[in-house]
Amino acid sequence: MKRVQRLMKSSGLASIIQRKYTPYRQSKELVLERNNILEQDFSTTSINQKWVSDITYIYVQKEGWCYLASVMDLHSKKIIGYHFSKQMTTDIIVKALKNAYVSQKPKDEIILHTDLGSQYTSQEFKDLTSDFKMIQSFSRKGCPYDNACIESFHATLKKEEVYQTTYVTFEQARMALFQYIEGWYNRKRIHGSINYLTPEECEQLARQIA
Repeated sequence: MKRVQRLMKSSGLASIIQRKYTPYRQSKELVLERNNILEQDFSTTSINQKWVSDITYIYVQKEGWCYLASVMDLHSKKIIGYHFSKQMTTDIIVKALKNAYVSQKPKDEIILHTDLGSQYTSQEFKDLTSDFKMIQSFSRKGCPYDNACIESFHATLKKEEVYQTTYVTFEQARMALFQYIEGWYNRKRIHGSINYLTPEECEQLARQIA
């Protein structure tokens, strides 16, 4: 290990240190299991059939931990709605879902899959999904594989963007996330799971067929 450190130092190299997220407090509320309608069936035949959502954390020097809520369409792998906030409240996922709904304008019923976080199980969010004619589906407790697609996106986001830079201000982080999601991930990054199309190309192709 010391030899590696000496070689890196002599070559002017430095490792990327990932700051560990520690919640301010652990919830003592009992997490109740809810219907898992998706059951790890991520298959679709077109857009606006199955959406998934999750929240991840991003460190900003001046503000500390900030939070990104994202909504993905499982057919196109496109991030169709998102919201970046200094607080992890129900409001962040409400705004992300509203953004997704406005951008997609779905006509039929949608399955929306999330984890069992208190934001997603709140009455406010339940009422919103009801207004949007969505069927809520929930991961099993402690099973990230149930929501693997959105978890994978957040891991990719951190590897390709977040861990490559240091955000000083909230606005700097917000703009960087916007540029990554809209300028790169949705419109330029190809995915083998969708025949090496970009999410935007996959969505437009689905709209043409429909």
